[in-house]
This record gives sequence, C-alpha cells and structure tokens, in this order.
Amino acid sequence: MAPVASLAAPYAAMVVDARSGKVLHSRNADSRLHPASLTKMMTLYIAFEAIENGEISLDTKVKISKNAAAEPPSKLGLQSGQRIALRYLIRASAVKSANDAATAIGEAIEGSEAAFARRMTRTAKALGMSNTTFKNAHGLTETGHMSTARDMTTLGRHMLYDYPDYYNLFSRRSVDAGIKSVNNTNRRLLDAYKGADGIKTGYTRAAGFNLVASAERGNKRVIATVFGGRSTATRNARVAELLDMGFSRAGAQVALRKPAIPTYTRTKPPAGKTIRVTTAVKKSLRPKLRPGSVGAPTVAPVTVDNEGTIVAAAEVIEHDIQSALLAAQGESDLVLASATPAPQAPPEPKVVTRISTSGGRHWGINVGRYGSRYAAEKMLLKTALAEMSTLDGSLRKVTKNSRGFEANFMGMSKETADMACRRLQARQITCYTLGPS
Repeated sequence: MAPVASLAAPYAAMVVDARSGKVLHSRNADSRLHPASLTKMMTLYIAFEAIENGEISLDTKVKISKNAAAEPPSKLGLQSGQRIALRYLIRASAVKSANDAATAIGEAIEGSEAAFARRMTRTAKALGMSNTTFKNAHGLTETGHMSTARDMTTLGRHMLYDYPDYYNLFSRRSVDAGIKSVNNTNRRLLDAYKGADGIKTGYTRAAGFNLVASAERGNKRVIATVFGGRSTATRNARVAELLDMGFSRAGAQVALRKPAIPTYTRTKPPAGKTIRVTTAVKKSLRPKLRPGSVGAPTVAPVTVDNEGTIVAAAEVIEHDIQSALLAAQGESDLVLASATPAPQAPPEPKVVTRISTSGGRHWGINVGRYGSRYAAEKMLLKTALAEMSTLDGSLRKVTKNSRGFEANFMGMSKETADMACRRLQARQITCYTLGPS
C-alpha cells in the first residue's frame, strides 16, 4: 500500500554547494525532526567504513536474527536463520530502503542493533552532526531518534566524498538483492531531474516525505534536503526547485574542499577463534622415534573455523575462491595452517585454490597492477561493487609476478568479460580482458 499524504509533519530544508559546503538556502534547518529512512545513510556509511577497515567484507554471510526478520515494511523479506551476503543487504538498504536489511547490517557489524545505534550516534558527532541521535538502524519512529536537515545534508556530503566508490549504488534504478531484484525508491526523481544521482528517500507518518538529493551539472554539484513533504510528488517537486535554486546560486568556479574523514576507531576487537600458524615449531611435545623407525607420519594441514571446528585441509582446497583470497589477509572464516620443522625458516602461509572453467567461463578481466596484495584486493572489492551487474558470480584473484600484484576477475564468459570491461572503462577504470590460458 502506498503511503498516504502527510499533513502534520514539520517542514525543513537545506541546500548546499557540495564542492565547498557553502549553504545556499536553509529553512528550519536546525529543527530536530524525525529522519525516517534517511537514517539508512548512516547505516550504510558505517558499513562502508567497516568494509574499508577490514571489520567485515562484502562477502561475509550474515545470519538473519528474529529481530531483523520481524521488522515492518519496507523490507526485503528476510527469514530468521537465513544467511545472506552483506553485499545484498547493502543493496537492499540503499535501493529499496529495506528495514530488515538495515537491522541485519547493524547486528552483523556491532552484534546488536542497540550497540550499532550507539556507534551511529558517535559517528554522527564525529561528522559534525551535532543535533542527531540515532536509536535504530532503519529510521522507523522511535523516541529520541531525531536529526535535522542540516545534519542530514552534512551526512549526504560525507557519503559522496568519503566513499565515492560506493556512491554509485544510490543511482541504480534496480539491483539484485540476492533473493530478488528490487527497485529504487528514488527512481522518479532520478528519471525526472537532469543530473540527479542519489541519495536517499524516507517516509513515516511522523516524519512526512523526506529526501536528501544530489545532482551534478557541468562542474557544479548541489545537495538539497527536504523534511516534511506532503507526498512523494510534492516532495520531489520541491527538491527539484531547491536543486534549481542551488545551481543558480552556486559559483561557476569553486574550489573543491572535501570534508575531513573522521578518525576510524574500532569499537570491538576482532573475533579471537580463528588462528593461523605462521612460525616454526621450536619444540615438539611428541616422543622421539625409536632407533630404526621409518620416520614420523606426515601431519596433514588443518584449519580452524570461527566456531572452533577443525576442518580438513582438503576442504580448504575446494573452498570458494573469494573466501580463499580473503583468507590470505586473515578475513576469511577458514585459514590454512601448516606445521614447519624447527630447523627451517617458516614459509609464508598459502591457500590452495582452483577455479572452475566449466560452461565456457574461461575468460577474465584485469583491473590493474599494484604494489601490494592488500591494494590489489581492495581494488577488486571496490570494482565489484561499482559494476555489480556484470561481475556478480565472477571470482576475484590476485596474482603475484615480478612486476607486482595483478588484480583479476576470473571465471567469466568472453561476452561477459568484454561487457564488464567496456562498462568499467566508461567509468574511467583501467581494464583489459584475459583470454583462456
């Protein structure tokens, strides 16, 4: 059912030149009001922060709690106990404004929605959002969950400049959210207003129809925020007027002054159950062999998962290539450990992987050469999110050679590889295809 027109919600607005942060228009901009689903901008901001700093990965399988599954619409339709990759929760939150997905993101990062809400508020203060307090990850009306047009405009500007590699998600008209394809709640403005490319809508009865929108024309970029719109149509019309006002008032030549990214502080230690043996064994507790014995039996490598379960090394060989790559940096739930005799120098831990080439998926693409494995893997993650439609299902692989670390997507058909490269090159991302070898 479509939301009914909101008549009582207070109105507030703010327009800024995104390049400099200069205020071009404001009305009731510091009134504390209900932000509704504009809240999810902060949920996603923290998700991007956590991914970039290694707290969690896009491929992490999140187990859906009863709390998340029970959230009211708008929702993706997640079921309690279901496991789904974080990337799909991010897409559903950003594009469909799914409440169950937003709650699941918060619980995955901080363990509980309450703890995540406290982190949201701390992050808001660090961004300069001095009049904002969050109580949940989705924005449904709750006592004390308040923000302002000024603060949400500030958050929109940080989202644009702090995590530009993820920002394109907000302009998608539809995306694959894992269990189904979902449409963008902001597609009407995106289709109707020239240069619009985000950011986020919001609606509750208490809040009215809210929107933070950004648009770029020529060398100008403007962000406009509206709280308390009476309907989707009137809100979009007002935002279009404010954007027009912003472009008319913004200077032609304005120096870009990006906002300062707040200092990252990890709020909880990493999980302590995953272990990695990287040093030589200096003392063996096993009894020495008797004279004349053939030799000690070979000890097979083992892994230990996050729940303390021992897994045979053969299972690691069959492990998904994406988890294997992440395991090289300690981000996977399977880490290969090997025992090394004392007299020898400890070898670097290695993860053995194989790529399936069935079904003609012998092709790949290269997105650059980097000086470290970390830099190459980081580029692969960013590129995967930037070009979801063609890279979904491909396998990320970093290959070391004498010139550095090659960042590759493998296991693709020739047609898919060609299309992905063309789309990436259109975004000014270096790319070339890799044929069967």
